[in-house]
Amino acid sequence: MKSKKHEKIELMQGNEACAEAAIASGLEFYAGYPITPSTEIMEILARRLPNTGGTFIQMEDEIASLAAVLGASLSGVKSMTATSGPGFSLMQENIGFGVIAEIPAVIVNVQRLGPSTGGPTKTAQGDIMQAKWGGHGDYDIIALSPSNVEECYTLTIAAFNFAEQFRVPVILLLEEVIGHLRESVVLPEKDTINIINRKSSPEAAPRNYQPYEASINEVPVIANFGEGYRYHVTGLVHDKTGFPATENHQEVEKLRLRLREKIVSHQEEITMFKEWETEDADSLIITYGSAERSALAALRDARIEGSKVGLLSLKTIWPFPHSLVHNKCENKKYIMVPEHNFGQIAGEVSKNIDAPTKVIPICHVDGTMIKPEYIKAYIKE
Repeated sequence: MKSKKHEKIELMQGNEACAEAAIASGLEFYAGYPITPSTEIMEILARRLPNTGGTFIQMEDEIASLAAVLGASLSGVKSMTATSGPGFSLMQENIGFGVIAEIPAVIVNVQRLGPSTGGPTKTAQGDIMQAKWGGHGDYDIIALSPSNVEECYTLTIAAFNFAEQFRVPVILLLEEVIGHLRESVVLPEKDTINIINRKSSPEAAPRNYQPYEASINEVPVIANFGEGYRYHVTGLVHDKTGFPATENHQEVEKLRLRLREKIVSHQEEITMFKEWETEDADSLIITYGSAERSALAALRDARIEGSKVGLLSLKTIWPFPHSLVHNKCENKKYIMVPEHNFGQIAGEVSKNIDAPTKVIPICHVDGTMIKPEYIKAYIKE
């Protein structure tokens, strides 16, 4: 149990909590372009980051923003950007580059109603699949989803830790209603926060250094630019030297399998979730992000009325926690999945359910938060 002297209570906005957590995580570089509803993150860091010894740059667009973030990260500094909607779409090519070149970075996407310009001030969870499949090719990535302001803080720290540990871009999927929500939060003192930093000191001498040398489920130790090690970085498939190996099929497969295995082999470590009343439940609600708040209110009312329903809230969206979902859904009659889209996670849940359990998508797509009464109606049915 934490001592009271190690905690402080503050009234914070979700976007503000994200920005402050980034600084607490050791953020040193931010490049971005303002876009509703993520702009507060940029505004706060424009003011705060230079005061902590970091660098802030407003770029000409979102493509350049992530390019600058990846370049800064290669020099060894923790780097981040934030965006929404069309800006996240523009970043997809550079996200793929960050994956194949194994560059740590945090990308905050404060989701809004789409498609296209859509509803910039309306909430949605429409980018869940884009976070995993938005870029071309086949790759694995980490994406987290907070449900409240306090989790905006804790999951931002987790995002930086995962990015550094696994050398991969990590996506933090906020939503307009969470990014702009203000509520009291309990924040830990900075000296009590677990901070992970990448390994960047190779054992090999510079002349013998192979930047991408690692076994199938390991993360390579890649030296920081400017510290005496010269190596090649490319978006092409490459061997352990970093140089292209597009015609060496053995090296191609080795690289692609390692990029996958370094994440999926640590699935249990990456998976974060919360649960309520699941042990005796005969039906289950699975949700994430802001929909958790309404689902929890519906659960409490339903329990008072005698319904044996439980709630599983996913904090890790990608890699999708297949084993967790399968185990929690075992022997349940119904699985209800409320979300602010047309059933993006409901489809993933369905892949992990054994017959005769039925998955019921509860889709809400008008740009407002789903109401507890709407979920309760499904529980009663």
